[in-house]
Amino acid sequence: MGGYYRRLRKKIQPPPSAASWWRTTEAYKGGPSVITLGKQIFDEKYSVGKLLKDHELEILASKITQANSIAVVLTAADVAVEDFCMNRCGMHGSTHVKKIGSKFAYAWVGNSASQCPGQCAWPFQKPIVGPQTMPLGSPNGDIGVDGMVICLATVLAGTVTNPFDGGYFQGPANAPLEAVSACTGIFGSGAFPGFPGMVLLDKKTGASYNAPGVNGRKYLLPAMWDPKTSTCKTLV
Repeated sequence: MGGYYRRLRKKIQPPPSAASWWRTTEAYKGGPSVITLGKQIFDEKYSVGKLLKDHELEILASKITQANSIAVVLTAADVAVEDFCMNRCGMHGSTHVKKIGSKFAYAWVGNSASQCPGQCAWPFQKPIVGPQTMPLGSPNGDIGVDGMVICLATVLAGTVTNPFDGGYFQGPANAPLEAVSACTGIFGSGAFPGFPGMVLLDKKTGASYNAPGVNGRKYLLPAMWDPKTSTCKTLV
């Protein structure tokens, strides 16, 4: 007596990582995108000062533009930027530069270590308002920089999926919710306002993370809106 045997294979999910987090952007219009680190400029003399407005961020970004690139401006802890800590921790935009003959995308992220860690470095610092839960341990031992990592992830995903304000966003165009900003405050499963969710713990340092990176680095990356499931997708 013959028979048919069907072997059921459970799909193996890749372990959480910075790379697997980024792959969620592939589900958006435009498909896969690869970002590599390009030329870096250190403006140690503060060429446009320490109190910056948006047009000065564009000036800094335009120093390093080329076709098919995203210029990222990272400001130091002693640099104040218009509306920083008021209603934003970073942003992305676009402008036209004559030397490349077209629009280019850029992004900016501020260091909140000394200015507003409770707003822009949560959950590594108690929030300014809301439930005063104990902050998580910073995975790289620097609250300002680890807060910048979260914001950098947010604006990079927003830049790739909505570079010129004609891509993906929810809500009004002047106050859009994008791929990551649609999932603010969510880092792991079971998250709710004031609680970032269940994340991984480094037993040696007590730091919290959800995304191992290269060279043993660990990061805490925010949830991203998954258009396939219409949910905020977390790594853990």
